[in-house]
Amino acid sequence: MDKSYIIGITGGSASGKTLFLDHLMNSFEEGEICLLSQDNYYKKIDAQPIDENGVENFDAPESIDRVHFLKDIKTLKSGKAIEKEEYTFNNPDAKPKVLKFMPAPILIIEGIFVFHYPEIADLLDLKIFIDAKESIKLKRRIVRDNQERGYDLDDVLYRYEKHVSPTYDMYIEPYKYTSDIVIPNNEHFKKGLEVIVGFLKTKIA
Repeated sequence: MDKSYIIGITGGSASGKTLFLDHLMNSFEEGEICLLSQDNYYKKIDAQPIDENGVENFDAPESIDRVHFLKDIKTLKSGKAIEKEEYTFNNPDAKPKVLKFMPAPILIIEGIFVFHYPEIADLLDLKIFIDAKESIKLKRRIVRDNQERGYDLDDVLYRYEKHVSPTYDMYIEPYKYTSDIVIPNNEHFKKGLEVIVGFLKTKIA
């Protein structure tokens, strides 16, 4: 299936990409669409870049195994299935699953750096940017990182100031202005989702 239509979806941390993608995936039948997330390609914790205070920076472009990520994208594009161990964000209480991804007519590549890595951006047929206000993203990040990753408030705020915000300014926001579609997600993304689903249905047809 070397004619997969490949969509890249990016946006700032906690802009609402995951919820948008959940709704998007649920709009299609099994076998019509495949989602591959950058989140499962983080390097091991001892290979993560370290900031000036000795804290691992998971929001740097070097934090991702981009070679493996690209290889798996190309494998799916060529019509072959892949398997990848789930990344659990170093949560000791989470047992990683082995995830299987099947090739499909629509292939979605998601992550904060999918537009920044040129070797991946060059494979994309459509670029979608999910946007949200800074204050809303911070609130979402505090809730998510506490519930899903076990970070306390001080840790979340430190990472947001030292890692998340600079990364957004340098490696994410500039691509907002060269994206094909920007979907605001301060309150909801309903209309944007409807447009994307309708368009993709025509690609399958």
